[in-house]
Amino acid sequence: MNIETAREYCLKKKGATESFPFDETSLVMKVMGKMFALIDLEYANSITLKCEPEYALELRERYAAIDGAYHFNKKYWNSIRFEEDADDRLICQLIDHSYEEVIKKFTKKLKAEYDALP
Repeated sequence: MNIETAREYCLKKKGATESFPFDETSLVMKVMGKMFALIDLEYANSITLKCEPEYALELRERYAAIDGAYHFNKKYWNSIRFEEDADDRLICQLIDHSYEEVIKKFTKKLKAEYDALP
């Protein structure tokens, strides 16, 4: 996978938006204002995704491409390098997982707003 493919996949998600809230090289993907992915544009070789804590540890043990995310709470966030042993299918599954992890934490009000989106 590459950064453009990852970006396009993220933006296909319902309610997904992109922004640069931190700096000009960290592309942040959000759903309803909540971050579910960060794509590093400077090195163009990784994506940071939210993950259920036990699954996050399991993935880090199984794949050389997956580590605890730098500058993030490593309990919940993994960094996945594109050109290693995590294939495109797995990365898409992890993007889906991250997106769902964020949605399931929505307040009732935010969930209702999300559900009302086309």
